[in-house]
Order: sequence, then structure tokens, then C-alpha cells
Amino acid sequence: MQELSINPDKLHTTELGAERIKRNLNLQIDDIVLWCKESVKQADIIIRWGKNFYVYRSGVAITINAKSNTIITAHPINSNPCN
Repeated sequence: MQELSINPDKLHTTELGAERIKRNLNLQIDDIVLWCKESVKQADIIIRWGKNFYVYRSGVAITINAKSNTIITAHPINSNPCN
């Protein structure tokens, strides 16, 4: 059975990863890791698919490497597929 929970305390990212997340989500915050930790704690859905976790919360998808706990990226989710 696959593990479906993430320990938010172990999450981290690289400097480039933080910049990518800020750009993708148009965030103006300094601590991206803290923002992602809070998103994981309040996630609507967490799915493990292959080597990654996909965390869904409030119109955002966050990709986390399951082995290293590295936050890879985050993207907004378009709720209307026609846009």
C-alpha cells in the first residue's frame, strides 16, 4: 500500500524551486516552504503517483518528491477546462 501522508516538517526546496513556485502562482511571499507546509496540512487531496506526491488545495497543485521531500513545483489548477 502506498503512503498517502507527507510529514510537512521535512519539506524543503531549492532556491530555484522557490522562485519557480513564486512565479507560477504569482506569490509575493518570502517563505515558500512555510506556505507549502501549510498547504500540505490543509490539503483537500494528496495523491502519490510514481515518485511524487501531488497535493491539491484551493485551486493549486503542489508536486513533492516522495523520497527526498523536496518541493519541486506548484501550479494553479484551472477549474474550467474550456479556458
